[in-house]
Amino acid sequence: MQLKIFNNYYDVVILKKKTTKNTYIRVKDDLKIYITCNYYTKDSYIKKLIEENQEKIAKMLNIKIKKQEKANKFSYLGKTYDIVYLNSKDIFFGDEKIFVARNFNLDKWLLKEAERIFQEELDKMYQIFPKKIPYPHLTIRRMTTRWGVCNIKLKRVTLNLELIKKDLKYLDYVIVHELAHFIHPNHSRDFWNLVAILVPNYKVLRKEMRENE
Repeated sequence: MQLKIFNNYYDVVILKKKTTKNTYIRVKDDLKIYITCNYYTKDSYIKKLIEENQEKIAKMLNIKIKKQEKANKFSYLGKTYDIVYLNSKDIFFGDEKIFVARNFNLDKWLLKEAERIFQEELDKMYQIFPKKIPYPHLTIRRMTTRWGVCNIKLKRVTLNLELIKKDLKYLDYVIVHELAHFIHPNHSRDFWNLVAILVPNYKVLRKEMRENE
């Protein structure tokens, strides 16, 4: 049995079990639709159930498809590449593709790149910052709700590792934002005026970052 969704046909696998009391609909990584039900469930009931839940099934398929597409993509400094696996010990960039070995640790490589690039950009923005502030210690980690954090007491700036996937203009804005907190530990008008000296288009960047979270 097949079901047509998104102008494509997807296999429907019906699993009847005597120990199953309820009926479940699932979409697995193979993009097949699995119906698990009681052994004595009538085929007419299953067909009707599928028809009534096509929208729900379409949503489940869409989630799986997007997840698979994302797994084959790699974002770095504002550009997204298709991943091509080769017998290589290193990573190579093409115009739209990156070439790596299957066992190449991309997450570890990204972290090393972030440590290098974030430090370079912090040095650059600190040198041109219009106010005298202590030079902050840099920490990098993944964060789910914030792009950066400033700890004035510890003289520390923490940046979200995910920034390595974005264009440098967003990284520089976040760095300036956190450095400005050493002068204004709030989001007052004076704070934003200070940010605007180095990042006049900060409102545009903030909006774009929120839209692409």
